[in-house]
Amino acid sequence: MSVIKTPKEFFGFTPGDDREMARWDMIVEYFRMLDEASDRIKVIDMGPSTEGWPFLQVIITSEENMQNLEEIRQTSMKLADPRGLSCDEIEALVKKGKAVSVQSMSLHAIEIGGTQMSVNLAYDMVTGNDEQLLNILNNVVFVMVPCFNPDGQIMLTDWYYENKDTEYEGCNNPMLYHKYTGHDNNRDAFAHNIVESRYMGDILFHQWMPQSYQDHHHQGSYGARINIAPYTNPLRPYTDPLVWRELNLYGAGMAYHMESQGLDGVSTGAKFPSWGHYGYHWIVNSHNIAGMLTESANCKLASPKYIDPTQLEGDNDITQPAYEAQTNFTAPWKGGWWTLKGITDRQYHAAYGLLDTMAKNREMILRNMAKKALNQTQRGEESKEYAFIIPQQHDKSELLHLIWMLREQNIEVKRAVKPFTVGAATYPEGTFVVFLAQPKMGVIMNLLSEYKHVDNQWTRNKQGAHVSFDAATDAVAEYMNINCIPAMQKFEGEFEIVAEIEEEPVPAGNKFMLTARHNSSYRAVNQLLNAGIKVYRKNSCPWHSFYVEGDEAQLKEILTEADCFPTPVDEAPEMTQVKPLKVGVYQRYYNGNADEGWTRLVLENFDFAYATVMDKDVLDGLNDIDVLILPSDQSPILLGPDNVKGDPSVKMYLNWVGPQPPAYHSGFGMEGVAKIKEFVERGGRLLCLNKSCDFAIDYLGLKVKNVVKGLPLTQYNTNGSTLRAVVDNKDSAAWGMQKDSLIFHWTAPVFQVADMFHAEDYKTVVSLADKNVLKGGLLTGEELIAGKAAMMRCRLGEGEVVLYGMGVQNRAQTTGTFKLLFNMLYDYEK
Repeated sequence: MSVIKTPKEFFGFTPGDDREMARWDMIVEYFRMLDEASDRIKVIDMGPSTEGWPFLQVIITSEENMQNLEEIRQTSMKLADPRGLSCDEIEALVKKGKAVSVQSMSLHAIEIGGTQMSVNLAYDMVTGNDEQLLNILNNVVFVMVPCFNPDGQIMLTDWYYENKDTEYEGCNNPMLYHKYTGHDNNRDAFAHNIVESRYMGDILFHQWMPQSYQDHHHQGSYGARINIAPYTNPLRPYTDPLVWRELNLYGAGMAYHMESQGLDGVSTGAKFPSWGHYGYHWIVNSHNIAGMLTESANCKLASPKYIDPTQLEGDNDITQPAYEAQTNFTAPWKGGWWTLKGITDRQYHAAYGLLDTMAKNREMILRNMAKKALNQTQRGEESKEYAFIIPQQHDKSELLHLIWMLREQNIEVKRAVKPFTVGAATYPEGTFVVFLAQPKMGVIMNLLSEYKHVDNQWTRNKQGAHVSFDAATDAVAEYMNINCIPAMQKFEGEFEIVAEIEEEPVPAGNKFMLTARHNSSYRAVNQLLNAGIKVYRKNSCPWHSFYVEGDEAQLKEILTEADCFPTPVDEAPEMTQVKPLKVGVYQRYYNGNADEGWTRLVLENFDFAYATVMDKDVLDGLNDIDVLILPSDQSPILLGPDNVKGDPSVKMYLNWVGPQPPAYHSGFGMEGVAKIKEFVERGGRLLCLNKSCDFAIDYLGLKVKNVVKGLPLTQYNTNGSTLRAVVDNKDSAAWGMQKDSLIFHWTAPVFQVADMFHAEDYKTVVSLADKNVLKGGLLTGEELIAGKAAMMRCRLGEGEVVLYGMGVQNRAQTTGTFKLLFNMLYDYEK
């Protein structure tokens, strides 16, 4: 091994030093230098990030293990799915196998400590030779993702140095710290809408199936210095109990290691619930991988932050209501200057403590990996559901999208080779079936089954409201309006494993219908329009499907690229030409708006052209667009910081963002309100998503009442749930939709016409069911919203305002309602 530069020698400082940040391009260079210099480390470039930076997988283990890495990887995968192996075969794998831990850093780019720490940890593991480290290297394969969000890391580093030595040093950056998702990138673990999620899914579920996964984060500044495993209650359902015990083992090991190093302020099992969002450190628990996070107290990016002792507070109303020593928080930090080094030291030793615990318990951990898989397989075999049958759907493209998502999780999906019968129902050849008798039954149940969020003492806040940490259901099949039929009895048939989804070739012809039932048809339409080809909609039929004709070779190329399902026809129907509208999406500062980013991603995924609209564009009159989309946001943020009086939640948010340079102040004010109203009155279309509906109602003079506005969560809450709705699919806004549909709902506005003289100016497109509104998740206040409007078109002058009281494109996951947005981005030649 050649002489290796220390991080300080390479960067000119030690990452973690006050007021310094190593930039990702230089960190990549450092890891590649380590790779060239040492046989203990292997650096794999998984590919480009969203904006083109390298996404690295770094493997650290002993030289001997590195020589046998593929065998170790295969052993880990076999222990994760030991079906068909004898007890002796499993035990042989346990004896020769190595524990595998995947740990990722700084998924939220503003939480800079993990990526800075990764350099120091890698250097020490590559160069150290003490007995404890050698035991780790011999018994554990450490798979590190030193930066989960390279684009954001570059952005934050540049932002920090741009403002260093000014009054804005250490403030949060003004824009989303990922091109599309911002803080929401860890909510993409089951949908894989962004490439970084796909890389991580490949590492976790297809390459390694590790026994542990830890994701290093930051949190607020005024509680424990670091929160670590285990989680608190409530438990997420369908998880093997051994997972929760492993999290206790790892948490105790990490806490013991950190406090033995003199690091105070360590809290275990105090803050984050086991049933959180279905991001990576939570979803892996359903994969039988012990998934956990560290959450370190924030400073001001790389700048120290002074914290007065009187500012310190407990992290949880139930488990840690006061900032004082208790059994899971034995050595509270006393206050003072909090630094980046305080963060990187604790994350370093949390990562190291986890590896040490796994090295000391290697055989038990590997044996239990197989045991968890067999336990879950047995539970699936005995489950009353037995399997989920996924027949042909209203939207074939989204059916195949769902199958792709399941395969991304490495869930075993089968396809019927011949027709089969379950009870009185017979299903045709080609029907997809997901049997629960497999190790990933917990993932399957969370993504495909109907379930309600648990209501107990752990899910009631101190006001008594039933709440969920994030979305109350992660049943993505419901988000997509895909009907997954639980088979409530065992059945037989001939099935094959779906390895990949084969594309259907475009039929011969130069005249095609594209059904409006399929989301993929909208992508095809936009690609055709972008190529200068005229597209039409059929004047009649339930869906008002699209028609196109032209050069056969050109059509075949475009329709193949669009991955759609065209039907050849002999002649054109009675039809009207489709006119694409010029679309603008409003974007603000103050750390950006994730809903705006997801909206852009959805539009790009379906090839809708759009322009970004900033405050100046609003004030200039919006003369270059036909449609303005206001992503979900609160009125005071849209109007600007001078309008936050009396709104404590907005004040709290802006206080978290911190002071911003004047160039990055946001809000279009009352002058902008007038310009938006003028835009609509002269014929423009304003689409208000979710929370921004209140802006339109309150400031544009719509005679619509949000019947739940201002209600406390004790009276009204849906918290990310699926609700039953009725769609008027004869309205052009809903062409292609099913009449009875599900919508995703996050305590959204609910509408009622308040115009007593011109009610004809208002049209309900989607209404909530009259009863039994809740499908999955939680619902408080059904009596307030049953039968009320969830989407409404409101005439205003020559134009219209469309109110979406739902997450119509939430996190690019609610594909079952995309058409309600897409249809509003077209007009038709008169």
